[in-house]
Amino acid sequence: MGNESGTWVMYGVDWNDPECIHTVEEATEYINRIGFLPLFKNDIPGFSLEERTVPEYWWSDDVDKDPWLWRTVIVRGKDIVYGKFFDKKAGFISKKWLPVFANYRRDGYDFDALYEDGKAPYKYKKIMDNFIEENADAEILSSELKIKAGFGKDGEKGFDGAITNLCMQTYLCNCDFRKRKNKKGIEYGWDVAVYSSVEHIYGYDYVTSCYKEEPAESWNRLVEYMHETYPIATDKQIRKLLR
Repeated sequence: MGNESGTWVMYGVDWNDPECIHTVEEATEYINRIGFLPLFKNDIPGFSLEERTVPEYWWSDDVDKDPWLWRTVIVRGKDIVYGKFFDKKAGFISKKWLPVFANYRRDGYDFDALYEDGKAPYKYKKIMDNFIEENADAEILSSELKIKAGFGKDGEKGFDGAITNLCMQTYLCNCDFRKRKNKKGIEYGWDVAVYSSVEHIYGYDYVTSCYKEEPAESWNRLVEYMHETYPIATDKQIRKLLR
C-alpha cells in the first residue's frame, strides 16, 4: 500500500493471475510455505500478501475475498502468528520460523531477564505483567490492556509504540480481533486487536527452542533464507525489514 499524490493505492494482481491468492486457505498455505510474510507492500518486490491478492477486495467486508478479514481467520487457526513484526509494520510468521525470530529479536532474553538487565523500560514491564506468571494465557483487548497497564490521560504515554516494540521483539502478538462490549454485554463498534504473549500460542518450550544457538546464528539463518527465497532482495532491504 502506497501513497501516490495524496491517494492511497493498493498493489496487487488480477484474479486470473497465476500468482493470485484467492482464499484464506490459500493465504494460510502460502504463508506456511514461505515461512513469514509482511501484510503490505515493502521495499522487497513481491514480498507481501498485498501484492498477491486482488486490490479491489481489500476492505470489501466479504470474508471469502477480503484479505483484511483473513487476518482474523488466520490468527485464530494458531498455525501462524500475526503482529507488527516487519519494520514495525504488520505481518505473519509461521510456527516453523517463530523460534528463529524469537531468539534473534529477543537476543536470547525472556522478558523478565531483559527488564532486570535494564534493557526494557518500566512501561514495557507494566504491559508484560499482564501476560506472565499467573497471566501467562491471558488474551486482552487493546483498549482494556491500555487501562490495565496504566496508560492514558494521567498515566504512561506511548502505548501504541510500546506495543509495537514488544511485538517486534516477539514478546506479544495479535491473537484475535473482537468487538468491545458495553455494560450490558452487547458488542459494539469496530473489531479491536486482542493481544497475548507468543508463548500463549505455542508454549514456552517451543518458542524458546532456538535459545541454544547464538542470536547471530539465527539472524544468519534468516538472511540466508531470504537470499534463497527472494534473490532480488539486497542486504540493506533485508536488514530494514527483518532487524
